[in-house]
Amino acid sequence: MELKTKITAEDGKQELVITREFDLPLELLFKAYVEADIVEQWMGTKVLKLESKKHGSYQFETTDAKGNKHRFNGAIHEFSLNQKITRTFEMENTPYGVQLEFYEFEQLTDDTSRLRMHVIYESAAKRDQVLALPFTQGINMAHNRIQDIVNKLK
Repeated sequence: MELKTKITAEDGKQELVITREFDLPLELLFKAYVEADIVEQWMGTKVLKLESKKHGSYQFETTDAKGNKHRFNGAIHEFSLNQKITRTFEMENTPYGVQLEFYEFEQLTDDTSRLRMHVIYESAAKRDQVLALPFTQGINMAHNRIQDIVNKLK
């Protein structure tokens, strides 16, 4: 099965670019990233806080199969409705460090849109640690869930 989400990671660089085209209007794709009830559904996580605005912040919590809680958080530095979100992202108590994420949302047609994520890590080694995980499959699964869940909002 072809993975619809594409990841570009050049050797020796501390960044990667993730792109995905969705069969969703731009406004609905953007909502998937800024409305807590939708985020909870596609991420499979509990949203403790989500301030979708410039200088906002967020905190998510998930529980693994063993009952251990894991938190993810960050600060939102730039927020342009239906266009762009710039934020930090950190998985607490992990060796992966803080990353800087630029999300760009683009309308392709009335019913399709594209998400481009530019993610910068502290180092190429930190980025490669993340890529060694089942990262590609995980982000494809998450984006597939966005498509399925948000499609019902049309």
